[in-house]
Amino acid sequence: MDFAEDPDHQLIREAVREVCARFPDEYWAELDQSHTFPWEFYAAMAKGGWIGIAIPAGYGGGGRGITEASIVLEEVAASGACMNGASSIHLSIFGMHPVVRHGSEELKQRYLPRVAAGDLHVAFGVTEPDAGLDTTATRTRAAPPSARKSASSEPVTPAETTRTSRARYGEALR
Repeated sequence: MDFAEDPDHQLIREAVREVCARFPDEYWAELDQSHTFPWEFYAAMAKGGWIGIAIPAGYGGGGRGITEASIVLEEVAASGACMNGASSIHLSIFGMHPVVRHGSEELKQRYLPRVAAGDLHVAFGVTEPDAGLDTTATRTRAAPPSARKSASSEPVTPAETTRTSRARYGEALR
């Protein structure tokens, strides 16, 4: 087994480091202090093609895989951006993978190009107010048509919902 790093991976590392070098520690400290999202950093990463690295090229992405996406996040975190930088982009990079793998063609066409371009910022919720970190305690459930009371009943049994801090910037996938 050859454990040598793929030359493309080294090029990815170097290119991401170049982008990150434009955002010094002071940038991150100021945003952390003001609780502000790093929009300039996000835009620079999108412009460089890094947000869409794992989105297929046919939908405007880089067509690479999860390994290359992980390298991007590793370099962002190592740059001094730490988790502030990595968490600002990680969901847009990884969060659309279920759509890539299982989404309808219409869903892919509608959303993947926008995510790859940086025009659509991805977010998701994983819990409910009464569940906290115990996501197994959530009450919202999705049911296939065969398990519903009638063909017209809703596919999701909703529980209490709350907005997240990014909700005011979001749009729902429908």
